[in-house]
Amino acid sequence: MPHFKRIAFLFPGQGAQYPGMARDFYETFAVAKQTFEEADDALGRHLSSVVFNGPDALLTETKNSQLGIYVASLAILRAISLLFPHLSPSICAGLSLGEYTALTAAQKLAFSDGIHLVGHRGQYMNDACEHTKGTMAVVLGLDGDIVEQLVREVNMPHDLWAANFNCPGQVVISGTLAGIEAGSAAAKAKGAKRVLPLQVHGAFHSGLMKLAEERLTPHLHQVPLNNTSCQIVMNVPGAPVATTDEVRSHLISQVTHPVRWEQGMRRMAADGVDLFIEIGCGKTLAGFHKRIGIAAPCISIEKVEDVKALESALNGGQS
Repeated sequence: MPHFKRIAFLFPGQGAQYPGMARDFYETFAVAKQTFEEADDALGRHLSSVVFNGPDALLTETKNSQLGIYVASLAILRAISLLFPHLSPSICAGLSLGEYTALTAAQKLAFSDGIHLVGHRGQYMNDACEHTKGTMAVVLGLDGDIVEQLVREVNMPHDLWAANFNCPGQVVISGTLAGIEAGSAAAKAKGAKRVLPLQVHGAFHSGLMKLAEERLTPHLHQVPLNNTSCQIVMNVPGAPVATTDEVRSHLISQVTHPVRWEQGMRRMAADGVDLFIEIGCGKTLAGFHKRIGIAAPCISIEKVEDVKALESALNGGQS
């Protein structure tokens, strides 16, 4: 890779899923098909059928969407690695669930272990959603510090949390139905352009996920993690994390703590990343990237046809 000094791989989180994701990679590349087959065998069920055929309501269930996105993203990554054998990231990051994909891409977490970890995470978060009804909403037009301030002012510590700092003017709040109603009203009073409810299964990255965090903790303490040269930027600190103990700790706390995506991306840009590659469903992360105002390009690989744009970038604009 002649002219890029530091390349980052980015991976999407829950909410990016849709029936049929990664199907063209599955049908085009044997390694992508093998990835889905490996997951189906490990899980003892046909996850691939849910990913490709839905229905949407079934795929949207937390226990299916998290696994589906994880496997689909890695199927695409394995195909890319076959096409561009010299392409390797200096640094990886993932949005929420995507953090597990990032750790696998950085060779810190084995795919076989990741399947089971993500399976547990999805199931436990699914159960927490069923246990306490919650939801999320995106606040548009307010800075993150103002949203944090309004959460404190609303003073419903068991009902309302700031959950995702995605990009300037886009912060997600999470909580009970009463908490989100109060938080939405407070955001509008502070001048938010809009507050939009999100179509999610529950209140992720909030205290309502405490039960899921507690159940996931022993699995994260037991799973083998490797030290590799590839850096990982994690959601909770919004910064690079060096040791496997820190990785475990942040994966645990991430279930109930906010995702500091904007801070992490700014840190990667400041550390000299000059090409970002979003791998998986949707182009949400590229959208955040643009709104954050990072000068380095971000290429999204969601379909087989997107590979041409990556080839062109790596060849200096000549495909």
